[in-house]
Amino acid sequence: MTADVLRKKFLDFFKSKKHKIVASDSLVPADDPTVLFTPAGMNQFKKQFMGVITDFTRAASSQRCLRTDDLDKVGKTSVHHTFFEMLGNFSFGDYFKDEAISWAWEFLTEELKIDEKKLWVSVYKDDDEAYKIWKDKIKVPQNRIVKLGDHDNFWPADAKEKGPNGPCGPCSEIFFDFGEDVGCREKICDPSCSCGRFAEIWNLVFTQFNRKEGGSLEPLPKKNIDTGMGLERLAAVMQGKKNNFETELFQPLIKELVSCVMCHVSNEKELSYAISDHLRAIVFAIFDGVLPSNEGRGYVIRKLIRKSSLHLRQSFGIKQPFLYTLVPVLAQIMREPYPELEGRRENIAEIILNEEKNFISVLSSSENILKEKFKDLLKKQDPEKVGSIAFQLYDTYGLPYEITQAWLDKNKIKISVTSFNQEMEKQKSRSKLQSTMKGDVFSIKDLHLGAKATRFVGYKDFQDAAKILKIVKDGLEVKKISKGEEARIILDKTPFYAESGGQVGDSGIIFKGKNIFEVKDTLKCDKISVHVGRVKEGSLKVQDEIKATVDLERRLAIARNHTATHLLQAALRKILGPHVKQQGSFVGPEYLRFDFTHFKDVSNEDLERVEEEVYNCVIADTLLKTKEMTLAQAKKSGALAFFGEKYEDKVRIVAVGEISKEFCGGTHLDSTGQIGLFKITKEGSVASGIRRIEAVTGIVAFELVKKEKDNLLEEIQRKIIQQKELEKRFNQQKLSEGSEKINAISNDPEIINGKNVYLGAWDNLEAGLLRKSIDSLREKANNSNTIAALGSSLNGKAVLIIGITPDLCLKGWSAMDLIKEVAVVLGGSGGGRKDFAQAGGNDPAAFPAAFDKLREIIRSSSL
Repeated sequence: MTADVLRKKFLDFFKSKKHKIVASDSLVPADDPTVLFTPAGMNQFKKQFMGVITDFTRAASSQRCLRTDDLDKVGKTSVHHTFFEMLGNFSFGDYFKDEAISWAWEFLTEELKIDEKKLWVSVYKDDDEAYKIWKDKIKVPQNRIVKLGDHDNFWPADAKEKGPNGPCGPCSEIFFDFGEDVGCREKICDPSCSCGRFAEIWNLVFTQFNRKEGGSLEPLPKKNIDTGMGLERLAAVMQGKKNNFETELFQPLIKELVSCVMCHVSNEKELSYAISDHLRAIVFAIFDGVLPSNEGRGYVIRKLIRKSSLHLRQSFGIKQPFLYTLVPVLAQIMREPYPELEGRRENIAEIILNEEKNFISVLSSSENILKEKFKDLLKKQDPEKVGSIAFQLYDTYGLPYEITQAWLDKNKIKISVTSFNQEMEKQKSRSKLQSTMKGDVFSIKDLHLGAKATRFVGYKDFQDAAKILKIVKDGLEVKKISKGEEARIILDKTPFYAESGGQVGDSGIIFKGKNIFEVKDTLKCDKISVHVGRVKEGSLKVQDEIKATVDLERRLAIARNHTATHLLQAALRKILGPHVKQQGSFVGPEYLRFDFTHFKDVSNEDLERVEEEVYNCVIADTLLKTKEMTLAQAKKSGALAFFGEKYEDKVRIVAVGEISKEFCGGTHLDSTGQIGLFKITKEGSVASGIRRIEAVTGIVAFELVKKEKDNLLEEIQRKIIQQKELEKRFNQQKLSEGSEKINAISNDPEIINGKNVYLGAWDNLEAGLLRKSIDSLREKANNSNTIAALGSSLNGKAVLIIGITPDLCLKGWSAMDLIKEVAVVLGGSGGGRKDFAQAGGNDPAAFPAAFDKLREIIRSSSL
């Protein structure tokens, strides 16, 4: 049974148990500073676990996770990974142990048909409730139920004794038994043994206590369920594999890698496992917006790339960039759960390739780097300092210890391995502090707000009546605030946009009569808008009916920059290529900032073309349209999404004509012309493969124009001249094309009732050209015995002009009389003089019928 099938079966099973199926969160969790990467399925539900009310109390997910705690074990064991998917079902004060245990057993034994005799379970030593459910309800034999202690079967591990404070509880694990001939082969062997006979499949955490200072546990008023089951491990079990790396999630990568190996190595399998695993972590981290760098998350990804590159170079003899070539293979493996990866694979491969090139360059220049760093130690021995420098080279340049050691030996410089290892341990401690939860497990500010989601009414309204639901001052709820006091106010609805998606929050005032609260910023906590500011006059209290008024001038300045950001991305994709993807943005009242993927410098010429493209979009004054649709519909429509954003089932799409279509919840203008001026002020690199543009619009751009008056006036003049020249050329071209079409009939008039008759109709010819052409036809006929009727289909309307030579007018012919009769056929009317008349109509398709009508009138006339 493939991993794709298992994933679907799991989610479908819990959907049938009335769980909301929630999409995987990003590897970079939003609004959670306690983790470097998403390490488990429960992380995106922290707020629900803490009692924040949402529209569901049961959830299930397949969460992509990244952990580096066991980096040195990856490839060496059958079950350790940096990247993995965690299947999980969750209850937020809904069901508890009985259902969690029963459904887990049902899924494994009935849905997946795993032999019950192959399954063992463990429970916390003091959890009699769980033990009885397993023994009495599920009927698991007592000899296959193991009681374990605080480290193995309590979450967090050893929390009772060591903390942290906060929600915690016992857990129960389900194990698959590979059989007595696996592992230690001792007669007395159970899941507490680490010999490899037992594979932990599923961990069921029963969050029922709140740990307080001193280690005391008090029951939680609402008990929660948090479970986790590694998809890779489950796939191995279901496919009869004793090693996760033998499943289809890894084998195509491993086979591709091994087929390119330049030399045989004894630990080939172990290294190929590690490289394939690291690649998954690298690709999905970049997929979620993490770029290789020297700090934070980027440092982890750079380390994984360089670690893998070094394996390829030193063990497999592959000395050219290679890791990036495996990205399409991984995209194919993961196409079912992550179809978007296919569209991003070239971009991700380019980032990895660039990083591989940089690392190879470091290795190639290592001789010069080593000489420079150790020049003062060639004669003066200082092993401790040498060890410290060796670590700096490893940490800063990614220069492997083995390469440094070989160079030092060649130059007879002694190194203290102890010193190197001590620096390494310090770095590990720093990384661990960065990459693990800080403080209490559920330390998220403002979760106590407990208010319902704020209804946002600010897309169309800048002022609205509302009610104060809560006031928070110094972290505590208060009933009233008075002049000079700073606070946070929560309303039932608001026209204030809360900071989100790169757009800053609105400012303005909340007032009741002469009682005024000055809103300096608007923030978002989950779906609650929080108005931050101070009381300017009087006082306000909870339940007050107030009016909320947004600073309109500032809002419009922000909207100009936001709409311009959409135009900018469209222009970049048009000029530089479709590989351009948004990597971050800032939209404020003063300026906009846009980060995007691109792997070389942007030339001044291209930058000018981008600016000109945006400028053309501005002067086109295109209307913006917004529409809400399902996430699936939005993706199908081709709308661009921001890489790091997790979207709801319903999303808002902002479209600018045919120019741009993006997922966006921000505020915008009605049309592009309202942007006024647009000017790029800065462009440069911010990371490997990432460029940044800053720009200004509206009055800020105007102020910039005044500062750079001479140069900018010349540039504007050039653009105006260029535009006029283009218009002139366009008009000349249209005139030339039109003249050619009309000249084609000038030598071949129809002879009707003894008169020269010129008839013709074309698309997109201006009335002025038709009039000039009729004059030309009459002159060509020496102004005698000629009737000319020329028409055009222009913007969906019909234009008809009839001209008659003077001699026919003297005989009683009238262009005005003719056009009145003929115009009716075109669905319109007209008028004019005897020698010249013009009509308009709604039916350009009727020109043939109109000309037939004219022929009939001329043919039947006795004049």
